[in-house]
Amino acid sequence: MVLKKITMPLVSLMFLSSAFAEVPTSYSPVAIKESFDDTMKRLMKEKSQVMSRQKKLLDERYDLSDSPVSGLKMTRGKPIQGKVRAKLPKGMTWEKLQAMSPEEIKNKDLFPAGFWPLPHPKHQEGGMVFPKFHIDENKKQTGRDLTRFDVDFDLPDHFLPEFPPAIFLTTRPDLGDVSQGKLVTQKNFFQMFNGILNPKQLEGLRLLLTPFPQQQFNMTEDRRSASPHEGVTCFDCHANGHTNGATHLVGDIRPQPNRRRLDIPTLRGVNVQRLFGSQRALKTVEDFTEFEQRAAYFDGDPVIAAKKGMNILDRGSQVHDMSEFQAILDFPPAPKLRVIDGKLDPKLATEKEMRGQEIFFGKGQCINCHTPPHYTDNTMHDLKVERFYKVREINGRLTQKEGKIKTFPLRGIKESPPYLHDGRLLTLEDTVEFFNLILETKLTKDEKDDLVHFLRVL
Repeated sequence: MVLKKITMPLVSLMFLSSAFAEVPTSYSPVAIKESFDDTMKRLMKEKSQVMSRQKKLLDERYDLSDSPVSGLKMTRGKPIQGKVRAKLPKGMTWEKLQAMSPEEIKNKDLFPAGFWPLPHPKHQEGGMVFPKFHIDENKKQTGRDLTRFDVDFDLPDHFLPEFPPAIFLTTRPDLGDVSQGKLVTQKNFFQMFNGILNPKQLEGLRLLLTPFPQQQFNMTEDRRSASPHEGVTCFDCHANGHTNGATHLVGDIRPQPNRRRLDIPTLRGVNVQRLFGSQRALKTVEDFTEFEQRAAYFDGDPVIAAKKGMNILDRGSQVHDMSEFQAILDFPPAPKLRVIDGKLDPKLATEKEMRGQEIFFGKGQCINCHTPPHYTDNTMHDLKVERFYKVREINGRLTQKEGKIKTFPLRGIKESPPYLHDGRLLTLEDTVEFFNLILETKLTKDEKDDLVHFLRVL
């Protein structure tokens, strides 16, 4: 039997190759054609350029100086940054800007750079990126190195939550902060919480501290860690059940330029929330926990998840146990708030704080989304920020319409910088200025200052 050699003209092969390359896809490449050593050398060489580009963007947008508010600190003593950090266009003032219509701001390209969507430090790939202080402490305790050889975290430490964060439990409010000033890991959780948690909660905490494969931290050749990696834990981002300011990209949007940077939210107070995920509107913390392990860890790509080691959690026991612990994470105390309605106690609040509360519930329109006592309405809203700017690409991120975003609780907000879903607002002053412009409330300088003072005591 003679086998005939099948041939195809070179032009046809070139056409097929070209056509294949141009077809849009939602999937990441599965078969890697480059050796790991070559990939690492190439990306390490590109890293300085990636970080220089991001630093230039941040410097153009913000005043990044370390300028804390005198006497204002988080629970464990970290100073809180003050003043508006977003830079204005040359010759512009906040008063002039808020007097203009959205159309005029858009047409004249006057929207402050610090209010534009913030790209991931390496938006073309995304993935989890951790602040150095967390990387160092985690490596010291567990030996796992969360350093990426292709990118570093970008925002300065003084704009991030304190580390390690305090831990408050709804079940044991008498204990106050139970963190002991430590980062909770697999190495110490049992000694710290045995006798405080029940066995199911302890098991849930153990699972929240257990590393599982993730898109950039795994054992395959397309990881972004120098050595094969066990993976990441839920509490690598949600440090001590709070947040360390780590960043990621949302997994449920394609193509890549349309994906949004994700500022890791706190898990404090999840027991009062009814929506999870900034846009996904997952209905329970159990849904959120399972979704993170099955999909978000791998950019929502089940093909890659199967390759790298998807962690299939058992809903009836493992997910349930993890959720039991998450559900007892409490907000920090707010001694100036009344028990009955979550509003200020006039006997304890200052005049500025009382005036700020009046603005919050009145002219500022904050109450439309952030209702007491937890200051959330557990729904989603579209701010339509795109009214103020033209679509463009910034460091790999497209400034397109973003749609509805969940209302995050404002309880304990002073301990969760930076703000908005992508962390583009560095201080509470930035946040008030942003919403004053977006909602067109035209607050005076004194009214904005009073509102900031109110937010600090929530």
